[in-house]
Amino acid sequence: MLSFDAELRHRLDAIRGQGLLRELRPVDSPQGTRIQVGRQTLLNFSSNDYLGLANDPLPREAAIRAVDKFGAGSGASRLICGSLAPHQELEETLARFKGTEAALSFSSGYATAMGTICALLGKNDIIILDKLVHACMVDAARLSGAKIRVFAHNDPDDLEDKLKWADTAQNGGQILVATESIFSMDGDAAPLREIAALKEKYGAWLMVDEAHATGLYGKHRRGLAEELGLNDKIEIQMGTLGKALGASGGYISGSRTLIDFLVNRARSFIFSTAPVPAAAAAAQAAILLVQSAEGRVRQELLWSRVGEFQSQIANRKSQIPGAIIPMIIGDENQAVQAAAKLREQNIFVPAIRYPTVARGKARLRVTLTASHSSEDVSELIRALKTFGLGL
Repeated sequence: MLSFDAELRHRLDAIRGQGLLRELRPVDSPQGTRIQVGRQTLLNFSSNDYLGLANDPLPREAAIRAVDKFGAGSGASRLICGSLAPHQELEETLARFKGTEAALSFSSGYATAMGTICALLGKNDIIILDKLVHACMVDAARLSGAKIRVFAHNDPDDLEDKLKWADTAQNGGQILVATESIFSMDGDAAPLREIAALKEKYGAWLMVDEAHATGLYGKHRRGLAEELGLNDKIEIQMGTLGKALGASGGYISGSRTLIDFLVNRARSFIFSTAPVPAAAAAAQAAILLVQSAEGRVRQELLWSRVGEFQSQIANRKSQIPGAIIPMIIGDENQAVQAAAKLREQNIFVPAIRYPTVARGKARLRVTLTASHSSEDVSELIRALKTFGLGL
């Protein structure tokens, strides 16, 4: 029998041999269009900081003020030591922003899905997931004990087949349909109108993760649900504070009853120390900025960069759906090598591999932001064409 470390080294060697080894990469600068990695300055196309708020002065100053007034930490969970003003103010701002009665913030998007799904569902219930939903929803579904069914990605016909089955199999339990609005690895949009109509037809609940849509879509930047006029058709709106809002954490917005229930039953909320006050204050400041005229300007800048990328790629018939641009390579080792070639040109685009995506679907994942310039986009295109990557 191998020793503990020897066994783990053996397992790591197997991961390395499959081209799946991951290592932490120290970054010595704030998030932005250029980051400092060791002695190298890289043009950064890896970040989900879509509106360029992670290092914006307004959220930063709000975080600094919160540290000055409330300190570095929250002390305990909010049900133990009280709910600090930054958390309360964030949730009131979130509810107004999302157009719902109330909202509840969590320490991370992962904790948000875990706490919410496990609170709402049990062994007598059924959850129906899009095949490509984020791992947090998959893991939460498994932990909840509910019966799990998976419908083909963005396929309303297959969803209806699963709902028909669930309608006869539920035996008094609840049915929850869960999807993302914009998918994190392919950047495509869910057919939310069709999904919402089907959940109403079969009396199901609907949970939509707007993590990659908030700040980008809709007149008020609320997300794809707003753009499609579906806010009142979605019982559980989930999102993150760590992408377009530039801070950290996750949230649920919905009815007052839903939020009161989660405060009492979401274990990842009840049993976690509250997020640091600075993160809550930064997120609130970011939401206010996103709703302002400046937020609209940044939204328009982002879509301008997407359009410029589209206009310069070799195959312009391949419509770019949004700020997330996947370039499928397939082989995991080849994807890692492609990312390394780009780093040699001082461009940082991450290689995405299993288990984040399916085996044989490894890719480069480009994300554009409002902070990128037209020259940045052109520089990326030139590098991609040099190596023939994804074009």
